[in-house]
Amino acid sequence: MPLSRLRLSNFRNLVDVDLDIPAGVSVFYGENAQGKTTLVEAVYILAIARSFRAENDRELVNFGAAGKGDLALVEGLVADQEAGSPKRVIVGYRVTNPDNPSGTGYRTSKEIRVDRARRTAGELVGLVHAVLFTALDIELVQGPPSGRRRFLDILISQADPLYLKTLQRYQQVLRQRNRLLRMRRDGRATHEEMEYWDSELVKEGAWLTWRRHEVMKVLTPSCVRHHKDLSGSGENLDLYYRPSVPLAQCSDGTADNYRELLERISSREAATAATAAGPHRDDFDIIVNGLDMGAYASRGQARTLALALRLGEAETLSSVRGREPLLLLDDVLSEMDAARRRRVLEKASQYPQVLITTTDPEQVTGFCGAGAFYFRVGEGRVLPLDGVP
Repeated sequence: MPLSRLRLSNFRNLVDVDLDIPAGVSVFYGENAQGKTTLVEAVYILAIARSFRAENDRELVNFGAAGKGDLALVEGLVADQEAGSPKRVIVGYRVTNPDNPSGTGYRTSKEIRVDRARRTAGELVGLVHAVLFTALDIELVQGPPSGRRRFLDILISQADPLYLKTLQRYQQVLRQRNRLLRMRRDGRATHEEMEYWDSELVKEGAWLTWRRHEVMKVLTPSCVRHHKDLSGSGENLDLYYRPSVPLAQCSDGTADNYRELLERISSREAATAATAAGPHRDDFDIIVNGLDMGAYASRGQARTLALALRLGEAETLSSVRGREPLLLLDDVLSEMDAARRRRVLEKASQYPQVLITTTDPEQVTGFCGAGAFYFRVGEGRVLPLDGVP
């Protein structure tokens, strides 16, 4: 079981919450804007060290607490199979200028601790494996490439700590190289100064590209299978990874292709003062019966495809790490018909721990009944129920 306890202090509208999280399916229900998504957000922070819906960390601190300079805390007791005993994980947010708590005026600093020892965000990712389903996942199909890149990056970072470190390094190199391109355009840098950053870009970028390629080979058949189960139709799904750097037979060969590509596009980069090729330009196509779903999917199709992607993500994490992730379903059942909702719940309930939020508990009780645990969320409180609501 990934998570056994969750404690929140001054986290958005949840000022003081302390919950034992059971194994199996837990359902958090209540009216809108009461804190259901905030609970899911907090749990996901324990997994990836950042919010999936906040523009910046100051949004996470309760406004009243911010004015007094109080800490906001997300604390979880999480399983660690390697250590054999649970770990206490704390992500804290401190307001650094509490005398100026206007909507955009105060600043926050974040600190992460695991069993009292300070950790970086990169060191936290991978301790709790979690897959998040949200109503906005439709953007994975119909939205810009950045969302699909983020999908891959979160998946692979949770599966492989080296990937996250390499991605962070690549992003640093990319920023420095773009800065140098702007300086060269303005006559303040030479081509020779680019050589080191070109070499670093190729080294990090080619490895990321190859790693994405390897994971897509595992992810794709899983998504295809889940889509067939969910759609219940003759639709045939294919996923096609589209790296901006041509793939070779191995990572080293891909690096050679990257060097050659940078040489060919050097004049374009000089004109635009921006790096025009690399993992930051990757995408993958979602094709059903030969049609690009980014352009042709109906809303219902896009919703089903997004669910298949998330279920594929969970299965891929399980296969790579040898343990099943925590599933977080945030208000994703409301737009489904009864048959599709049942198929999703059947798949989700196979995992050891699932957290579901909904405004209508009947969307879950019809399938789970007394086999789930229910919590009422309202007025800043989360109250466990003794039975089915």
